Amino acid sequence: MSSDSFIAQRLARRAFLRQATTGIGSVALGSLLDPNLLAQSRTRPEPKPGGGGGAINPLHLPPKARRVIFLCMAGGPSQFETFDNKPLLAKMHGQPLPESYSKGQPIAQLQNQKLTCYGPQFPFKRWGQSGQEISALFPNLGAIADDLCIIRSMQTEQINHDPAHTFFNTGTSISGRPSMGSWITYGLGSESENLPGFVVLTSHAGRNPQPIASRQWHSGFLPGRFQGVEFRSQGEPVHYLNNPPGVTSESQRRLVNTINSLNRSFDRAIADPEIETRIQAYEMAFRMQASVPELMDFSNEPRSVLDLYGTKGADGSFAANCLLARRLAERGVRFIHLYQRGWDHHDRLHQHMETCSRAADRASAALILDLKERGMLDDTLVIWGGEFGRTPMSQTDKGPPGRDHHIRAFSIWMAGGGIRGGITHGETDDLGYHAVGKPMHVHDLHATMLHLLGIDHMRLTVRYQGRDFRLTDVHGKVVKRLLV
Repeated sequence: MSSDSFIAQRLARRAFLRQATTGIGSVALGSLLDPNLLAQSRTRPEPKPGGGGGAINPLHLPPKARRVIFLCMAGGPSQFETFDNKPLLAKMHGQPLPESYSKGQPIAQLQNQKLTCYGPQFPFKRWGQSGQEISALFPNLGAIADDLCIIRSMQTEQINHDPAHTFFNTGTSISGRPSMGSWITYGLGSESENLPGFVVLTSHAGRNPQPIASRQWHSGFLPGRFQGVEFRSQGEPVHYLNNPPGVTSESQRRLVNTINSLNRSFDRAIADPEIETRIQAYEMAFRMQASVPELMDFSNEPRSVLDLYGTKGADGSFAANCLLARRLAERGVRFIHLYQRGWDHHDRLHQHMETCSRAADRASAALILDLKERGMLDDTLVIWGGEFGRTPMSQTDKGPPGRDHHIRAFSIWMAGGGIRGGITHGETDDLGYHAVGKPMHVHDLHATMLHLLGIDHMRLTVRYQGRDFRLTDVHGKVVKRLLV
């Protein structure tokens, strides 16, 4: 083929794809792929054939978990009103914070302000046979305390929301790297033929919703099909999913077949691995047209299950998203990331914590109970927490008191998927400022999560721009005390 005819063929193909994107192409290119996909590196490795289509075959370790549901309380929930009771902080309420705690420490909005101790605003209770201390705001989580592993000594490195989410999701503050969901679906593949391996859901309750950018679930330098796909939990879950009037499933199938045939012809000419990614995206988008409406139809859920979560169906609430997460897990989705926005409590902490806890407590506990009832909790790892915690000092410049951002120590919990229930890991100092016992870094959380999935975090690497990258970078250790 001459160079002129090759260029003509390429231009004609691009013109065809531009016209085709008004139908199924909008799903594939708008919802599943990065718009700049073809501009990415052609040297990116592809997963090897194997179980679920993952790159790690065989697995490095015997897996305890098959999937992850990550419940992100976006904005940073206060550990002092959730899982870290501090009696001394309560006694010192209203007194100056000793300078020895905060000197030289990073502080967000309280920098150069008077630092005053702010005690826990709600009582704590001991729950279950394990006697886990959990705020009275969370009675439903308290009722399943023996299933929870509470980590009080979490640490991160970024003190403002967007970079903190980036760090928690990707292991680095540099935007553009693969998210943890992308790393996991790249390594393990998906068990679902009709749904993406990585799905994102968002909801809101409480204070103003913290912005969440789609780059938080991006695939970075990994193939585009491993990025998260955001499903809306109300209305049409994916834009342009339904066929327009006059377009049948048969005609759509013919269109997809034609596009894929052209893509394969072009792939034979230039051997671009991204073309195979595009072909798979078209196929996935076509299959989603049949599978997603069934997924979102809650009519087959018993009334007892709807009542357990506290939802009537796909109403956009965190409760509905938790139920949808279980349905996605049943259908083989590998990584399900729920963002519950509204936990950025710089003011009116008492009011906002009551609102957010009502939204999160019942549904989070219901998810654990539902998974357990169906025999799925043993191989489903559930993680609950925010991108950082809150200060033991009050913030009063915006109205009734709240708490500022805090990265030196905060609380999360884990359950299922090989995690020991009924234990508390780590501790903080008397005022909850620093982790002083068994600190656990975000890198350690990532390493432990991958370990439970059967992956050695040091061996899940991808060479990009001359360097081997991994989710944990050059850090991370598996916290074996947490494991069954």
